[in-house]
Amino acid sequence: MKFLIVGLGNVGNEYAHTRHNIGFEVVNAFVTRHNGSFRTDRLAFVADIKWKGKIFVCVCPSTFMNLSGKAVKYWMEKEKIAIENLLVVVDDLALPLNKLRLRPGGSDAGHNGLKSLQESLATTEYPKLRFGIGNDYPKGMQSEFVLGKWRKEEEPLVRLKIDKSVEAIETFAAQGITAAMNAVNNKDFSL
Repeated sequence: MKFLIVGLGNVGNEYAHTRHNIGFEVVNAFVTRHNGSFRTDRLAFVADIKWKGKIFVCVCPSTFMNLSGKAVKYWMEKEKIAIENLLVVVDDLALPLNKLRLRPGGSDAGHNGLKSLQESLATTEYPKLRFGIGNDYPKGMQSEFVLGKWRKEEEPLVRLKIDKSVEAIETFAAQGITAAMNAVNNKDFSL
């Protein structure tokens, strides 16, 4: 079985470790845990992982967030991966920092990366792991908040949730989406 694990984010040092790049960080942590490494390839940084008889094509698009769909569509077609074996990891403003939410489908919720995927794939029905980043910002400052770095006091919880997200990816592949949803949905993550 083959899976496409996609982390959404923006390339470039100025975006590293920002809230909007948490998808990149989760996929990077998954690749690191399984002793993989990324190569620069078409439209993305790509790593191939083998684990428990499964193949994971891990992709961090190099197209910038609002063109992520181009990279995802290309890699799905190239690797012949079924849409139900696609898992997209994305930041979510609507979820508090202590939450993760995995769903088999659902709208883009105003997220430009997911909007791009919806346009490229012509559907919203593919699995998404939403990483809550909270919405603790003054009115009109959404962009600065999303593109901002984590606050010092948030970092330990973010690291814990990255680990839980990696486990969710493994559960998704090994036991299916329902087991993975049961592992993370409706949980309050705290230290």
